[in-house]
Amino acid sequence: MGGCVSIQISCDQLINNVCSCLSRNRDYVHGLEDNLAALQRALEGIEQKREDLLRKIVVEERRGLQRLAVVQGWVSKVEEMVPRAREVLKMRSVQVKRLGLCGYCSKNPLLSYRYGKRVMKMVEEVESLRSQGDFAVVAERAVATRVEERPVRPMVGMEPMVESVWNRLMEDEIGILGLHGMGGVGKTTILSHINNRFSRAGVDYDVVIWVVVSKDLQIHKIQDEIWEKLRSDDEVWKQKTESRKACDIYNVLKQQKFVLLLDDIWSKVDLTKIGIPFPSKENGCKIVFTTRLKQVCGRMEVDSDMEVQCLSSEDAWELFSKKVGETTLNSHPDIPRLARTVAKKCRGLPLALNVIGESMAYKRTVQEWRLAIDVLTSSAAEFSGMEDEILPILKYSYDNLKSEQLRLCFKYCALFPEDYKIEKCDLVDYWIGEGIIIDGNKDRAENQGYEIMGSLVRSCLLMEEALEVETVKMHDVVRDVVIFRFKIDAFHSLHHQHTKRRQVIRTKKYMTGEKRIKNRAHQSLTSSCH
Repeated sequence: MGGCVSIQISCDQLINNVCSCLSRNRDYVHGLEDNLAALQRALEGIEQKREDLLRKIVVEERRGLQRLAVVQGWVSKVEEMVPRAREVLKMRSVQVKRLGLCGYCSKNPLLSYRYGKRVMKMVEEVESLRSQGDFAVVAERAVATRVEERPVRPMVGMEPMVESVWNRLMEDEIGILGLHGMGGVGKTTILSHINNRFSRAGVDYDVVIWVVVSKDLQIHKIQDEIWEKLRSDDEVWKQKTESRKACDIYNVLKQQKFVLLLDDIWSKVDLTKIGIPFPSKENGCKIVFTTRLKQVCGRMEVDSDMEVQCLSSEDAWELFSKKVGETTLNSHPDIPRLARTVAKKCRGLPLALNVIGESMAYKRTVQEWRLAIDVLTSSAAEFSGMEDEILPILKYSYDNLKSEQLRLCFKYCALFPEDYKIEKCDLVDYWIGEGIIIDGNKDRAENQGYEIMGSLVRSCLLMEEALEVETVKMHDVVRDVVIFRFKIDAFHSLHHQHTKRRQVIRTKKYMTGEKRIKNRAHQSLTSSCH
């Protein structure tokens, strides 16, 4: 008896399932038009819901918040699903024409069944996804890494400078600080150490942003790097204009105590165009940048600027000896003495000390060290690593000179001997005498000469010493690069217009009132070049 009841229940369930299936299959065809209308309504509804949600997201992002991943996930699913639904609806007119007898039959039942089933499933998919799109919160404050530490080499001789920069930066009155100095002197290294100091506990800043600017300044690229640090970059951000990006960056940073580190700038960076709030004593924000051009510090309206200078002779030797290594230095009694001579050739420039020190690390014979000294003395730019690593960096400064006249005046200084202190007044007279500066008015020509000299000093291509205010000199490594890089066109251009020594002296007499040329080095130098 129990078995009969069980069979009866199973049969009832089977009949119900069959009827349900037949009913659903019938609805695929008979209810096709209604289902298509339902799909159209559902699609329009979910698209409206997506647009409403995106408007909310834009408002929140302008307040500096970041959209939730679950919200972005829903938007992405909708954007993937909508084209598929539209593709189904595109076939609507063709499929409906196949129906007959008020939709109860079809000219091609199999095709109508398959299409009807596809429509029904799409309606269910759209409705299900639409029901998942109710979000009370669409964005939240992003949790960004406060500071990303940068890989740095151990400092040698730069510790006092880093300490001075840090102490100056931490003064309440300092909002914008500029570091200037010649190429290869260690500005980026110092800035990297400053960046890493912000990772210490007790340094109260919300975010530290590092951006490499370089010579090819592009506002949108700087904005993208800043935004990547503040928020995750996405397609919506990439489609925005520079002005819109600036507004978004400003709205985020104005709520934060930030530090912006700009490495290697060559001209004024318009902070307003980028969207950077101006640092003040009230907001406590800081901006630090590095540049080879002192005049950029003025253009950036710094609160303070600091010059990064070459290492002292002892610090230079310490750096060089570490690069060479104890094993090499101890491989022969004469090598330490020869190594000091090589180190002196670098004149305290960290870039040269690193490159040449690494090149000499496995040279363990006296002959190799003597050859190195000979090469550095006669043609330093041909030394291993100089052309590939040092020349491009220093050439960058040369290329930035604005006029051919500036370049000629700069190259002219390479004609003086190594480490030579050039009298400023004499140098101006030489430029005039060589015809590089041409002006019938004596005072105006001299003023122009001093202006050119100031530009070269501010570009860190010539150096002034604190106790030698009337002289300038060219760093030996810079001089070697100039001679190597421009040995053909430089000397030819310098003396093309004036090939006779007497014309130089005649002009000199006119400009200085018969003053004799006392610079013996320059006399012989000029004579040899004519």
